[in-house]
Amino acid sequence: MRLRILLFVLFLFSGWVSRAQNQPPVLTNYNQIVTGDEQTSAYFPLLRGKRVAVVANQSSIIGKTHLVDSLLSSGIRVVRIFSPEHGFRGNKSAGTAVKNGLDTATGLPVISLYGKHKKPTVEDLQNVDVVLFDLQDVGVRFYTYISTMTLVMEACAENKVPLIILDRPNPNGFYVDGPVLKPGFTSFVGMHPVPVVYGMTLGEY
Repeated sequence: MRLRILLFVLFLFSGWVSRAQNQPPVLTNYNQIVTGDEQTSAYFPLLRGKRVAVVANQSSIIGKTHLVDSLLSSGIRVVRIFSPEHGFRGNKSAGTAVKNGLDTATGLPVISLYGKHKKPTVEDLQNVDVVLFDLQDVGVRFYTYISTMTLVMEACAENKVPLIILDRPNPNGFYVDGPVLKPGFTSFVGMHPVPVVYGMTLGEY
């Protein structure tokens, strides 16, 4: 049986003013960008009444409010947080293992995806109805957030848990550069045969 994953990529340039059939969008203002997590009317209804797990860190901000705080204040039931490299609050150095624990601000359990394991386990996804993914990336292959996203996607597919990816702009999305990773050299800092600078957002990736 094929495992299916529900993937919503929410990313909108607010300067789009028209979309003709089979025509690309017209950008009129490159300075105004609405990130995926800011489009709450699109994904909050999908979360209500559900047990939500969030893959997030200090960059997961809606305006000046953290995504998790926004979810909780809106009555959405967040049951756990998955932490990537650098920790949920961004206070860990690069390459430093992140431990499981409790977030002191919210009291929510934090499960590390950069410690004993990097892929959510069956137990990690128990009592979870949907996973929300919101990380700011920089479009460089050796940054680990694309690897974290890949393993979260695999785990959600294997356990039939819907995944919603809240996309964000790639600050290096205007160019592609560097050698393509060769087969046999894959690792957590390079899982796919893409250039060093790959020119895509996480949602496009």
